[in-house]
Amino acid sequence: MTLLAQEKLVALSFDDGPNTTTTVHMLDVLKKHGVKASFFVIGNNITEESAVVMKRAHDEGHEIENHSLTHSPMSQLTPDSIRKEIKTTSALVEKYVGEAPVFFRPPYINVNQTLYDNVDLGFICGEGCEDWLDHVTAEQRVERLTACARDGLIFLLHDFKGNEQTVAAVDQLIPILQAKGFRFVTVRELFKAKGIKAQKNLIYSDVIHPEHRIQ
Repeated sequence: MTLLAQEKLVALSFDDGPNTTTTVHMLDVLKKHGVKASFFVIGNNITEESAVVMKRAHDEGHEIENHSLTHSPMSQLTPDSIRKEIKTTSALVEKYVGEAPVFFRPPYINVNQTLYDNVDLGFICGEGCEDWLDHVTAEQRVERLTACARDGLIFLLHDFKGNEQTVAAVDQLIPILQAKGFRFVTVRELFKAKGIKAQKNLIYSDVIHPEHRIQ
């Protein structure tokens, strides 16, 4: 077992970008702290302008993963529509950053067997702090994330346009968890460090205790 595998590792992940405001601010915070993260992007949010931000994220060592094309509840889609959602988004990511996604986070964590059968990427969930709700303050977000932190965990957060409270929360969270002995890695690094390969028909909120979830 490597030294890294014995450390307490957590991964930050962000949904619903890219954009030219909040995603940029999140990248600035991550750069300030020297932390790498994973960004699960929506294909329809990738424009010529936001692609520059996505490429910056990739160039700075962050991972770009797939969060669908339209952010639809995908258990309601046909197999052909599911494949289009994934392939179109992955192609856009590869076009702009030169590397295709490895992981997929289903919108609304809405999963059924048809989705598992038609997506050839590892399924990622995560634990969050209801950071899509405006009334949840930055301080409350930090408290909730600190309380659920454990070795192998993936944090599920959002960098959609205007979600500046999560930017502030991450800025506070990183040094708090580092002081508690946690190291921040990307989702891919987390799987590699723990010696785990994402399995078919499972979705991972942490790499140690995956679930077979159907909704």
